[in-house]
Amino acid sequence: MFDFDKHLADVAGQTVLCIGDLMLDEFVYGEVSRISPEAPTPVIAVKRTELMIGGAGNVARNLVALGARCIFVGVVGGDESGTVLKKELAKLPRIEAHLVTDSGRQTTRKARFVSEHHSAHLLRADWEPAAPVDAKGEDALIAYATKAMPKAGAVVLSDYAKGALTPRVIRAVIVAANKADKPVVVDPKGRDYSIYRGATMITPNRQELADATYGPAQTDDQVAAAAAELGRKIDTKAVLVTRSEAGMTLVGEGAPVHVPAYPVRVRDVSGAGDTVVAVLAAMLAMKADFESAMRAANAAAAVVVGKRGTATLSVAELRARILPAATLAPEEKIVFDWALLDDHLGEWRKQGLRVGFTNGCFDLLHPGHVKLLAGARAACDRLVVGLNGDASVTRLKGAGRPVQPAQSRAEVLAALEAVDLVVVFDEDTPEKLIARVKPTVLVKGGDYTREQVVGREIVEAAGGEIILIDIVPGHSTSDMVARTRLPKTK
Repeated sequence: MFDFDKHLADVAGQTVLCIGDLMLDEFVYGEVSRISPEAPTPVIAVKRTELMIGGAGNVARNLVALGARCIFVGVVGGDESGTVLKKELAKLPRIEAHLVTDSGRQTTRKARFVSEHHSAHLLRADWEPAAPVDAKGEDALIAYATKAMPKAGAVVLSDYAKGALTPRVIRAVIVAANKADKPVVVDPKGRDYSIYRGATMITPNRQELADATYGPAQTDDQVAAAAAELGRKIDTKAVLVTRSEAGMTLVGEGAPVHVPAYPVRVRDVSGAGDTVVAVLAAMLAMKADFESAMRAANAAAAVVVGKRGTATLSVAELRARILPAATLAPEEKIVFDWALLDDHLGEWRKQGLRVGFTNGCFDLLHPGHVKLLAGARAACDRLVVGLNGDASVTRLKGAGRPVQPAQSRAEVLAALEAVDLVVVFDEDTPEKLIARVKPTVLVKGGDYTREQVVGREIVEAAGGEIILIDIVPGHSTSDMVARTRLPKTK
């Protein structure tokens, strides 16, 4: 079995080739408080709009968010949406994009209107082409993909049936990948899966599996039987079936494997399938076995459905979810993605709770830290702890620090009852994080003066207060580290 603890950091060394249907995702967020007098439909008062790279492009976004590199091959039209997509891709240096521009084609765009208060999708509007790319476009896509193949550790075919992945393009890519001994992961579309013959792994959802095999796919046994039949028909090594709240089923090497979904508060499932295939491809590029790749993808899906929009995740978030080192409570407390911090703060403020904040490196937890955290929690209803990231600790404390990586330090803090949330920041000071949290109470140790407390002006300007807690004499992480490094005497 794949050693996640040892090898997850190796994702940063992988390159994945992704070919598929690129689209522009637009999310329009607002509040719904009335029904239109013109028709029985809700009226959304728009608060903000977000534009994201979607479709197969979201696979690429997920790969680079994990730290991998992605060579992306796709098609855009000669329109405004196509121009936006080119600009957005150019902002991501770990994506090497090779785009075919078809001036007569409309770029696929999907606009989702979302009630921010309820996290509910009210409507989706699609602008999309119905025709496959022409022969010239196919030639260009095949040429880009085959030229990039030697640089990739795995290949993704992300098929949204928008015309980029024609049978000819699919066939050429799979043949080239097999010849180069590169694993191919397919996110399929339609009923005729014969076009994906020879792929390494195919990832239909339960309904897609039922449609492709013309049979039932409800129970574990039915899903396993249908997946096995599909695998035989298209000569693929593994079929991974995504089953929403029922988890995933893998049919390939050995007996079928069923894994349950993680318990999670689902905020948005948009793009979760893209995350799954991105993680599968990254894992296979690292020579992971199919079951380990599935377990990683299952954990990744649990992370992104807890976020809004077509979300991505970091290796740290994946590690926190998949490894059993931390219990469920610490996992829920540790935040690397600040967007999730906003969700926690929003919920607490709706309840009228008093939010406190303190920060530090917390490299080796000692009684002084415990007293500080307990005192800070006593002054508020919910305590947010800002934790310096590893690079930040090294800059502040010097070479050889931190003794423990951020994930380990965060898990120890999260296990304390006094701590409600641990937020990792990479800057030398927590000023940006304090401005984001806007705490009512800012707590530091008594070895600081009020004037030395970073973020004091931000908190006091908002009507908050600064609290200094007496330190416990004789306890210093730096002294502890120094003592452990003294030469031993005979």
